[in-house]
Amino acid sequence: MKLTKLLTATAVSALLCVAAIPAWAQDGAPAMTLFTNVHVFDGVNEARIENANVLVEGNLIKTVSTEAIDVGEASVIDGGGRTLMPGLIEGHAHLMLMGPSLPIMESETTWEDFAIHGTKMSEMYLMQGFTTVRDAGGANAGLQRAIDGGMILGPRLYPSGAFLGSRGGHADFANFTAPVGQSTNFSRLNMAQEVDNIADVQKYGRNNFRMGASQLKFMQSGGVVSAFDPWQLLAGSQAEIEAAVQVANEYGSYVMAHSYRKEAILNALNAGVRSIEHGFMFDCEISALMAKKDAYITTNLTAFDPNLFEIPAIANVPASLRKAKSASAAFGNYITNMKECPAKRAFQTDCVGDVASCSKQIAYEKFLNADFFGPHTALVTMTSVGGELVALSGDFMNPYPEGKLGVIEEGAYADILLVEGNPLEDFSVMGTSDKWFDGPERPESPEGILVIMKDGVIYKNTLN
Repeated sequence: MKLTKLLTATAVSALLCVAAIPAWAQDGAPAMTLFTNVHVFDGVNEARIENANVLVEGNLIKTVSTEAIDVGEASVIDGGGRTLMPGLIEGHAHLMLMGPSLPIMESETTWEDFAIHGTKMSEMYLMQGFTTVRDAGGANAGLQRAIDGGMILGPRLYPSGAFLGSRGGHADFANFTAPVGQSTNFSRLNMAQEVDNIADVQKYGRNNFRMGASQLKFMQSGGVVSAFDPWQLLAGSQAEIEAAVQVANEYGSYVMAHSYRKEAILNALNAGVRSIEHGFMFDCEISALMAKKDAYITTNLTAFDPNLFEIPAIANVPASLRKAKSASAAFGNYITNMKECPAKRAFQTDCVGDVASCSKQIAYEKFLNADFFGPHTALVTMTSVGGELVALSGDFMNPYPEGKLGVIEEGAYADILLVEGNPLEDFSVMGTSDKWFDGPERPESPEGILVIMKDGVIYKNTLN
């Protein structure tokens, strides 16, 4: 087996092991790793499993027990009373979108630029403790194949292929004077496609699955920093949204919808959308319908940051600043409503930009998650709920169908973190920051995360 040694920024002694395939013993039998003397957060329950042992066989968790586990040739990691927990799951990322703006990505960016950025973003996410990422638009299967084939470092990846959106909507990244129907940089690379009727939705939706998408992303509302769309936009007819759901159903998968307004969220849920993205006007009526439809929501909590108006992409663009102020006034009840009427919420960062900036945003998003909702709820959103969400891709399109994600239990994938202390009491060990872009540069990997295992392979171990 070929191993590549890398030095982390947090500890010179750390060994990051990169394997092209899961670890197997020389005789062909699955390799075994035994974690001893750990307290287990299983991804669901607030009470940890105290003084436990966890045995990994190949790429799956074989045993979780408070009794001693008798094994032969297992590699043993003594947890020293630390917390063993599932790898984190990012429910809404854009690994291929480096910024600094949509016009520059449209007019000045080549496929090599996108690919190199995606490679570095993938590595960053893994070393920040994320063993699974759902890409919410822009990535096809190429990045996933490179990660799963061991060519580059990265998490498990659930790509959505091209954003699907209407002319003038949130997926319209064309230049201002671009004629209707003209191909764009984004469309040529199948990173965004203009859909203005049912036939378009069907054609490009099916093409996304052909290009390796696990699920479809439909841009139903407008945005703040995008060029042509008011955030209040209700883009796409109900029939078009239903067409996207119909295509996803053909593949046994689902649709995630970029939805801000309450009307947009309700329309999406009634059309059969299973994952609401952002959902800033969430309220108890929406929560009740989500429960009925067995739907999920992911929300970037940085939208509620009091310094939102100081972000350069907003502050330096008068139209975006106006939109941001209007949106902020309309979104003010989200936190209160989510606490009063909780829904199945997964973690979302939604960063578009360079790797260093996105690393800062991830740390701040982690902080806000725990600050708004408490450490246990924050950890659940980042583990078991995220695992349920990505599993909606179904039996056909789920690229990782052998085990559950986001939990520590027998038969689940061996995606495991060993962290210092107890994150249910001190969430900062997860690598948080109470500052956003004005915060310090982030380390390559949080010091509090001592071991990162994905698919049974150890990528970081600072215990040795």
